[in-house]
Amino acid sequence: MRGATEGGLGIREFFLYSVQEGLLFGILALGVFITFRCLNFPDLTVDGSYPLGAAVFALMMYRGYGPVAGVVSALAAGALAGLFTGVLHTFSRIPALLSGILTMICLYSINLRIMGRPNISLSENLGHRTIFVILRDAFSTIPEVYVRFLFLFALLVVLKFLLDAFLQTEIGLSIRATGDNETLVATQGINPDDMKLIGISLSNALVALSGAMFAQYQSFVDINMGIGMVISGLASVIVGEVLLRGKTIFMMTLQVIVGSVVYRLATAVALNWGYSIGFKPYDLKLFTGILVIVILSFPVLKEKFGKA
Repeated sequence: MRGATEGGLGIREFFLYSVQEGLLFGILALGVFITFRCLNFPDLTVDGSYPLGAAVFALMMYRGYGPVAGVVSALAAGALAGLFTGVLHTFSRIPALLSGILTMICLYSINLRIMGRPNISLSENLGHRTIFVILRDAFSTIPEVYVRFLFLFALLVVLKFLLDAFLQTEIGLSIRATGDNETLVATQGINPDDMKLIGISLSNALVALSGAMFAQYQSFVDINMGIGMVISGLASVIVGEVLLRGKTIFMMTLQVIVGSVVYRLATAVALNWGYSIGFKPYDLKLFTGILVIVILSFPVLKEKFGKA
């Protein structure tokens, strides 16, 4: 995103667009929360399942299916990607980190095969009516930026409460217990491998959903759009934990959402400031990397300086 002044955006629009991206990435952050916090499973599949969701959605649109069918297909594809990672870890006994890396590598080629080329346009000019286009036409009297914001906010709220409800079911509690103490879970007659398969599949389904929604948001799919997504998701989780306190499921998922929005706002402000002093668009990853390093280091620095 260009700066608020350089790109012709006012402060309000700049804020709304940044928050919209934060809400979009909040879906991804909820997925990362399941693996990293609930399962204690460092899953790098995210960098592959995010563009997978976008690629599958684009394929469905190009084959004449509607956006709802595309979103459902993206969810299923993401769940299968997570399931593959889970099978590598539970059945083949490949370490968690390596399982995710292997799936991510495989998904790069799979995504290219699905797309047929490195990038795809979902422009309305090509006849692609995404969810955002349909909503814009249905609520034509309301500015599009507000329509998008309200839809994304409502979608994320629904997903949050569905996830809250799931994590308090017997399966959800078993998934959380597996992340805390796998041995204890096994003694209770619960198969921890099954819980890992369910949790990793659900996580990557949400990640793929985020990819599919972002593809519609920007009307474009790129093979490299997933690079660094797992880091952004983890940073969102940590930012939320720093800003909000609480150990209930309701508070933890709220932390993730707030963290995602704040993280995207911070990234947008940093980029806006960077452009104003001469940085280029290709410095985005540098900005993102530095910001994530600061965020991840903050809890440690706070603890050290707090004791000083």
